[in-house]
Amino acid sequence: TPKSVMALGGKFAYPNDASETPDTLQTVYEFDGFSILWEHATGIDGGNYRRDHGIAFIGNNGTLVLDRNGWEVMPENEFQGWGQDGIPKMKAAKYDSGGVSGLDLHTKNFTDAMKSRNSASLNAPIQVGYDAARVSHMGNVAYKTGNRIYWNDAKGAFEEEKSNFLSRAIYHNGWKLPAF
Repeated sequence: TPKSVMALGGKFAYPNDASETPDTLQTVYEFDGFSILWEHATGIDGGNYRRDHGIAFIGNNGTLVLDRNGWEVMPENEFQGWGQDGIPKMKAAKYDSGGVSGLDLHTKNFTDAMKSRNSASLNAPIQVGYDAARVSHMGNVAYKTGNRIYWNDAKGAFEEEKSNFLSRAIYHNGWKLPAF
């Protein structure tokens, strides 16, 4: 879980559409010993790394770029001097799913596990989805507050009450989540 989160963005590509979610967003998540930068920009269809969606893990030796259609490793080069081509630090590699959507496979795995009532058949435990959704939502909360916000892991809450308010569901017209 990140220690702090800050976000900046807005509705720049489609300012008059009906959504409240920013179409352009940069979010920095601070963890112990590293940080993660989330960035998206709706309306820029070429995207980073010539992809319209996906994620990049940037390291010292290379970058792993993946999306629902496959993945690619792009090596960094050893520095040989300004303007000179360096030797790749690792091998380039690429995988193409051949048109099979990773999202479709993931959805099928999830629905099959629900139908069979066998959570052991999931490719990823439910906790992984929870953790990913929580971190993503922390970015949304940081964007809405306009501030850097701090997470207290021991309390399972933000240090700022306004951030905690934004992280809770507000139901309308007396509706409540049913208890079982």
